[in-house]
Amino acid sequence: MSEQRRGFLLGAAAYIMWGLFPLFWPLLEPATPKEILAHRIGWTLVAVVALLVARRRIGSLRRLVADRRALVALLVASVTIACNWFTYIWGVNNGHVVETSLGYFINPLVTVLMGVVLLGERLRTAQWVALGIAAAAVVWLTVDYGRPPWIALVLAFSFGTYGLAKKKAGAGAIEGLTVETVVLVPVALVYLGLLHSAGDGSFGANGWLHALLLASTGIVTAIPLLCFGAAATRIPLSTIGLLQYLAPTLQFAVGVLILREDMTAARWGGFALVWVALVVFTVEAVRHHRRVLRTAAWAAGPAAQPAGSFVTGRPRADRFGAGAPRDVRRSE
Repeated sequence: MSEQRRGFLLGAAAYIMWGLFPLFWPLLEPATPKEILAHRIGWTLVAVVALLVARRRIGSLRRLVADRRALVALLVASVTIACNWFTYIWGVNNGHVVETSLGYFINPLVTVLMGVVLLGERLRTAQWVALGIAAAAVVWLTVDYGRPPWIALVLAFSFGTYGLAKKKAGAGAIEGLTVETVVLVPVALVYLGLLHSAGDGSFGANGWLHALLLASTGIVTAIPLLCFGAAATRIPLSTIGLLQYLAPTLQFAVGVLILREDMTAARWGGFALVWVALVVFTVEAVRHHRRVLRTAAWAAGPAAQPAGSFVTGRPRADRFGAGAPRDVRRSE
């Protein structure tokens, strides 16, 4: 099996597992979302430390800890991912699976918007169109729900902030998650201690299977992350970008087809607007990526292009001559 095919399968596996999470969190009841979150933080730390030792990454963790700028970014990441995890668990266990899927559908658009607001990035026309359609969808759904879809918005903005902080940190997946959970684990342990001292903790009070399920939250968190990390090194980001829609699509299907959450005609209309926005956004992104590749190939000169190059699908031409992309010819 080729590395690219292996990467595609690993990426698909990661997003499929994330997409099926709505079927897992209800199994942890009667634990409350706060207790589930605290256990997830604690057991995730156990899992990632075991992975660090097994993969001999302690040295890279030490280098990360010595980087003050990266630590600040990971502190922001730890707070935002805790907010994201809690909101998601609360939404799933309180019958809002469809709304949680909306959060991850609009996340790519929110990330682009954050790039404009926080990083001063400039958008192309089609990207503005996609954002406008998505904004109209949020307004539409606000009218239908009788309130803003705050679960979806919190998920989208918290995960967008998390991604931005992780990008600033520049840390490996396992090392970064280790630091994030180390920051959060004292709060989680104090909360669990207070919960059990008051006699309200569910761990150990509902049989060994329930305790095992709570302990498995660490593995459930780490495995898809490892698959994603392995995929990211093997396949293009454009492929990752398309695969990411697998998770919210599965979440939406679970909410509608398995959990039978209510979907009014107006709600279908709102989601349809979101899907239209994503189609516009994705098609534009793919076309822009291909245009950049063509421009780079022509700029590299004829020697870089074999006859019948896959870049254009046509026989190569003289440098910036007939057959060259228009934007390249104009640049000469």
